[in-house]
Amino acid sequence: EGDQVEVDEPLLEVSTDKVDTEIPSPVAGVLTKIVVSEDETVEVGAELAVIGGSGGGSATAESAPKAEPKAEPAAEEPAAEEPAAEEKPAPKEEPKEKATPKADQPTPAEANTDSGQPGADYGSGGSMPTQSPTDQPSPAEAVAPASKPAPAPAPDGGGAYVTPLVRRLAAEQGVDLSSVTGTGVGGRIRKQDVLAAAEESKKPAAAPAAASSGGARTPSPAATPDSSLRGNTEKLSRLRTVIAKRMLESLQISAQLTTVVEADVTRIANLRNQVKNDFAAREGVKLSFLPFFAKAAVEALKAHPVVNSSVDLEAGTVTYHDAENLGIAVDTERGLLVPVIRGAGDLNVPGIARKIADLAERTRTNKVTPDELGGGTFTLTNTGSRGALFDTPIINQPQVAILGVGSVVKRPVVVQDPELGEVIAVRSMVYLALSYDHRIVDGADAARFLTTVRERLEGGQFQGDLGIS
Repeated sequence: EGDQVEVDEPLLEVSTDKVDTEIPSPVAGVLTKIVVSEDETVEVGAELAVIGGSGGGSATAESAPKAEPKAEPAAEEPAAEEPAAEEKPAPKEEPKEKATPKADQPTPAEANTDSGQPGADYGSGGSMPTQSPTDQPSPAEAVAPASKPAPAPAPDGGGAYVTPLVRRLAAEQGVDLSSVTGTGVGGRIRKQDVLAAAEESKKPAAAPAAASSGGARTPSPAATPDSSLRGNTEKLSRLRTVIAKRMLESLQISAQLTTVVEADVTRIANLRNQVKNDFAAREGVKLSFLPFFAKAAVEALKAHPVVNSSVDLEAGTVTYHDAENLGIAVDTERGLLVPVIRGAGDLNVPGIARKIADLAERTRTNKVTPDELGGGTFTLTNTGSRGALFDTPIINQPQVAILGVGSVVKRPVVVQDPELGEVIAVRSMVYLALSYDHRIVDGADAARFLTTVRERLEGGQFQGDLGIS
């Protein structure tokens, strides 16, 4: 309280199970009163803070117009899906609005090591709560509706959203935004980042001789992403907390075990090498192994509906879904998320490839919508994207199965040649691991499902999907 607030300077962060959104101030003035403290949960529409205007008036920051029935729970982990302003460098943390968590939802997977596909799950695919509504609370909208400028990419910010406040500050300090690494939500450049860059530029330049003589170079954040965490104790983010709870709940409420088979995908590897350049030019996305695995899986779900079901023991019912809504686990900086390809059973390989690329990209950049993170009936997680041979993924409740795809590797195997009989040949092999709920899916059901997937992959008959004869 007592801090000066500028237009577009973040007042607080509203957090949900999967989305954290910074809420910028629509007015300039002095923060005269904080009504709601950090980590409190309040109803939508509640008064959060009061800002005294320059003319002596005051603006009340409210949680939101009555757009959604519930407020969402607050989280630490930044994951804003709408462009939001930078965090305020206040001595105190500003109030956060929170809300009640929503229904459960799955978690994400990705492409193979040599597939070039976006994100990946190299752990377990655990169930996640359904994303909350897209309407996020915004303070004092009625007070100064025209004072909040529309988001626009910063000319020097590498295409990322930069608020007018930060752009103006960068211009005043002579800071090139393209050279600044943002530390705000979604990598946004904050006021503190600009000030730090300005301070850094005032320091004497290091002697050039160090570089010319092979001197040490500061590693980039991407090269050592976790080095700053060593020796630290931090509060779990909201998303990490939810993931932990959902993983444990999934193991507690269902009888889970995993069946693994091995598949020879040499024909797919050859087909992919034959068409991948034309495919990328035509479809605008790379052709990885993952769309083939997804296509084989959704076809197998049609033949084995028990794997595409959900069970409710309290009601004594099992629901066999009439659509294949495929969750694809995506590894993000915030944690594992599972966007859903709805009606995946109606798509061909190119259609699935485009969907995977689009959803994975928007999930990583916090642009995926809440509805796209819910409603899955089966999940595919690519544990091989980081080189793992196979994993035993955790089921996304209330689903009854999740398929983990390992790394595609070349190795010698015994094959049957029509003329030579059994011979040793180099083949592209992959492990397929199906974790399933033994309350409804028997081991024989799991084996039959995996056999259907393996036969489809080993047959390699995807020419029709790819438009070749």
